[in-house]
Amino acid sequence: MSADAAANQNGISEADSKRLHEARKRIIEQLGKIIVGQETVIDEIMICLFSRGHCMLEGVPGLAKTLMISTLAQSLDLSFSRIQFTPDLMPADVTGTEIIEEDRSSGKRDFRFMEGPLFANVVLADEINRTPPKTQAALLEAMQERQVTVGRNRHMLSDPFFVLATQNPIEQEGTYPLPEAQQDRFMFKVFVEYPSFDEEFEVARRTTGKAAEKVEAVLGAEEILRLQELVRQVPVSDHVVRYALSLVRQTRVGGEGVPDFVDELVGWGAGPRAVQFLILGGKARALLEGRFHVQIEDIQYLAKPVLRHRMVVNFAAESDGVTSDDVIQRIIAATPTTEDELSRDARFQKIFAS
Repeated sequence: MSADAAANQNGISEADSKRLHEARKRIIEQLGKIIVGQETVIDEIMICLFSRGHCMLEGVPGLAKTLMISTLAQSLDLSFSRIQFTPDLMPADVTGTEIIEEDRSSGKRDFRFMEGPLFANVVLADEINRTPPKTQAALLEAMQERQVTVGRNRHMLSDPFFVLATQNPIEQEGTYPLPEAQQDRFMFKVFVEYPSFDEEFEVARRTTGKAAEKVEAVLGAEEILRLQELVRQVPVSDHVVRYALSLVRQTRVGGEGVPDFVDELVGWGAGPRAVQFLILGGKARALLEGRFHVQIEDIQYLAKPVLRHRMVVNFAAESDGVTSDDVIQRIIAATPTTEDELSRDARFQKIFAS
């Protein structure tokens, strides 16, 4: 049975696929009214959104990270909340708190929960590494369980719920690097790079001229939830799953069949959540591009944003200027893409057997 036939059996019609593909084009068109360039960043954010994940963006100040996220929320007709993380921010400032409220007619007092900024569809956690771990940890339950617990009561968050956190890679003095457990909650870590000359020229021209165009809503909350469910119905072949597994398992130091350069350069490898996000992201990318099935190229495209914050390079790598992206690229180059090569290679037989 072909992949497209399997997709149709799973309830994905050509109209469904076309709807998500067209939605992507319309969202990019709306973002293009405000944002210049950054196509890869926007593409990865949309993949993350429709995979029901969360995203961390890293880049120097002034690259329109905040503007990009708020514009995305407008184009999706979703409620938007920005939290500016600071050293004195407390967990209750993020999740909300219970206050005592008096009924004027009866004089009776009771506790009432006042929602914090987490109760929005799109939450921008701006400069998340500038707040202490206690407040950073307040996001963990929200991101994973989509709820917050205050006192003895649990409060469900809005659905869809999408957290985008930003980090400033400079001025590290007085900051609190995210612990690995928190970073693992983010599906992607996306690098926001400087614009090209032509893009920066256009930024300068637009932002010093007349007011920007108005962004129109493309999708609503119900449609986004429908498309998120559709992504999970996309079929993926066993070969693609094995390929994703082979990439992730090769990051684990000391494992059977792991390349020598990984043992030399990596201090800690990625866990099982990396495989899940590679496959989910591959499904979303396939539909966004109008396809019914996941390809090896989808997994390769997403390997760096999924793995770069889950794989820690050691001191030897840092001293030589080797980054996690460099190691990931070498792993991709060392991994066969065909099913026959993967099954016949003795090194991968050890990886799959371990």
